[in-house]
Amino acid sequence: MRTLLLLLLLVLGPLRFVSAPQSASSNPSASPQQSQAPNGEATQKKDSSSSSKKKPLPAFLIIGTIFNEKALSLPGVRVRIRQSSEKRFRWDTYTNSRGEFAVRVPEGQDYEVLVQAKNFKDQSRRVSTKIGDVQARLSIKLEPVTQDNTGARQ
Repeated sequence: MRTLLLLLLLVLGPLRFVSAPQSASSNPSASPQQSQAPNGEATQKKDSSSSSKKKPLPAFLIIGTIFNEKALSLPGVRVRIRQSSEKRFRWDTYTNSRGEFAVRVPEGQDYEVLVQAKNFKDQSRRVSTKIGDVQARLSIKLEPVTQDNTGARQ
């Protein structure tokens, strides 16, 4: 008798779950406690908290390519950017394998872009974001550091 009852529960038990209406949850193995929550409440809280943490990207893009004296692109060059009115550099990046860089900055300011590479002279460019454009494209050719007669670098 016990065997028959156990067999009936095993056969009829899964049928009860198959015929039950699907919950709005995307997780089919969710426990009954999770499926009883009002529809969409958890996802709305998740979406609103993540959207409030997102900050809008600055509107102005400074992009450029760095070249050596032979007009070949130069990877691994340090590019530092600061507002002209400040002493501290706020943005710091390096050129990629093709000698390119891109940095987003807030518009409405004047910026100084400083390019530094080993065995090359530092170069600086000014960029104004007040003119209404959305980007500034720079193309900078670096000059090698000159050596004196003793072979020491300056």
